[in-house]
Amino acid sequence: MALSRSTLPIDRDDTVIRAALEEAFLPALLPALAHATGDLTLLREDLRPAEMAPRVPQAGMSREQQAAARALAFTAITRLRDHGPTAAPPPVEDIVRAVIQWMTGSPASEDYIPLLLEELDPLDQDPRAPSWRKDPATPFSVAVIGAGMSGILAAIRLKQAGVPFTIIEKNADVGGTWFENQYPGARVDVSNAFYSYSFAQRTDWPSHFSPQGLLLDYFREVADEHNLRPYIRFQTEVLSAAWDEDRLWWRLRLRTADGGEETLEANAVISAVGQLNRPLIPPIAGAERFTGPAFHSARWDHTVDLTGKRVAVIGTGASAAQFIPAIAEQVAEMTVFQRTPPWLVPVPHYYDDVPEGLRWVFRHIPFYSHWYRFWLFWTTTEGLLPAATVDDDWDGQERAVGRENDALRRLLTGYLQAQFSDRPDLLEKVLPAYAPASKRLVLDNGIWARTLKRDNVRLVTDGIAAITETGVRAQDGTEYPADVIIYGTGFQASRFLTPMTVQGRNGAVLDAAWDGDARAYMGITVPGFPNLFLMYGPNTNIVVNGSIIYFSECETQYILGCLRLLLEGGHAALDVRRDVHDAYNERIDAANRKRVWGVASVPSWYRNARGRSAQNWPFNLFDYWQQTRVPNPEDYELLGGGELGRPAAGGRGATVR
Repeated sequence: MALSRSTLPIDRDDTVIRAALEEAFLPALLPALAHATGDLTLLREDLRPAEMAPRVPQAGMSREQQAAARALAFTAITRLRDHGPTAAPPPVEDIVRAVIQWMTGSPASEDYIPLLLEELDPLDQDPRAPSWRKDPATPFSVAVIGAGMSGILAAIRLKQAGVPFTIIEKNADVGGTWFENQYPGARVDVSNAFYSYSFAQRTDWPSHFSPQGLLLDYFREVADEHNLRPYIRFQTEVLSAAWDEDRLWWRLRLRTADGGEETLEANAVISAVGQLNRPLIPPIAGAERFTGPAFHSARWDHTVDLTGKRVAVIGTGASAAQFIPAIAEQVAEMTVFQRTPPWLVPVPHYYDDVPEGLRWVFRHIPFYSHWYRFWLFWTTTEGLLPAATVDDDWDGQERAVGRENDALRRLLTGYLQAQFSDRPDLLEKVLPAYAPASKRLVLDNGIWARTLKRDNVRLVTDGIAAITETGVRAQDGTEYPADVIIYGTGFQASRFLTPMTVQGRNGAVLDAAWDGDARAYMGITVPGFPNLFLMYGPNTNIVVNGSIIYFSECETQYILGCLRLLLEGGHAALDVRRDVHDAYNERIDAANRKRVWGVASVPSWYRNARGRSAQNWPFNLFDYWQQTRVPNPEDYELLGGGELGRPAAGGRGATVR
């Protein structure tokens, strides 16, 4: 499907328009029409959204308000169709201010306006694109590790700035996690209107939450649109990266597609390998003895026909909650081994396609997709952070950490009780005994309960003692026969950059320096490892608010700012100061200790083996944008003044030797 981001003419009759308005999200539609027509009086005080919260139908507008808003919108749309805009729209900054005033009843903070204009990109001008270009006479190249979402983004920005680069990708295509995770039922858990690049928004998403194949197509389309494939070395893996202290550049050892090895030299390295890219298979006694097929969900073996098979699934996390329902009808018998039940968040339209009328609105109403994205962004800037906050004076039950967290617990408990009201035996097993948001929340439209209630599905919570030649033996001694074992056991999230070896200044090895407790300044730079930039690095995982693509865009802006600092200052490298790095991480740790995931004892990939949250970002979306806008030169030691290092300029990017 071709990437479509421009709207089409309004060419339908009144009946079609009225039908489409029944499915439009009105708090986004009225701002879009005010923008398109230049008529800010469409933002009527009596039609203000009642609830500024995600997933609330029509933002809590009453039926009378909805009817009035649709009538107002119908008049504006038909006027646009028949006569075009009646007035030139005011400056988009003024529209943003007016919309925020209308939505919230309060004036917009001026600090937010630049961020919102970047996220909206209403004029399709890509305001986050670098405003500078490298001098072609200056030798400088970058190696980007990974061609997933973040690697594609970094490459686009490097290309726009005229910085030569090479992408090293271990897979046969772009897409990263959406290339690797091809298990049945795989889909995103952030609305596509927000889980997309700000500069490559679509008006034709067929689903609210796209399945894996559509997302892979999206990233392929963006990569092709920017002609990135000539810069990518597919089926090539980075084995090690070593900093050359004499020449002040990086030397990467690669394993190529044919199994050979090469050395690549680059002035800087951007690691875009992510946190969730190396599957975790727990060390269960006897696993090697099993005689049937066994595989992890991220390495799904599509050659194995599950039809009529007895399948054992180990794990009930986010991936398992997607593939278990997807294969339940196909298998003869399924035994699900659960260590910790997930909290389910009700999202009735999670698996739904976008209705035809709403598709028409996205495709034909100017700026609707932008203002819909705006609503999602604005209502998830804080998201559920207040409900994930530890109250110092909380003396309630252990299953919550504060008043708002307890309110969330009661809300989600009520949902589970309603879903399993006819199966109290299952309710006892699926109701979590830990505070919500301690570990990843799972979106659900009722499919989890329907699946676990199936006659051919069995939920086991006794724990696993061992895997045998023919199945799985539980702690109570019961053996459950299986023809196939599927691991839905997550990833090695705490082992950043593994398995490659990264060696910095004075021979320091990054994995040893971290010693199982990864840290970075801004989640991006690490002391002693000059010109190494991490994307989706330590403490940049978002939990209850936002989209990881938003974080990647902020990180890329910061990294490009660092490269500009080097190139315009004539420096070869920068290395973050240890005191700056340490002070930053003290602030992150203190904030994470005020979040439920930082204090909970339930097992979770949100914390490393030391019990520290090395993964999660504890603040809101604005905070990360603000701190990554422009690097502060005083945060860094600048190395190699004068002429830059010179890896020989071979091809479009880094040098191969």
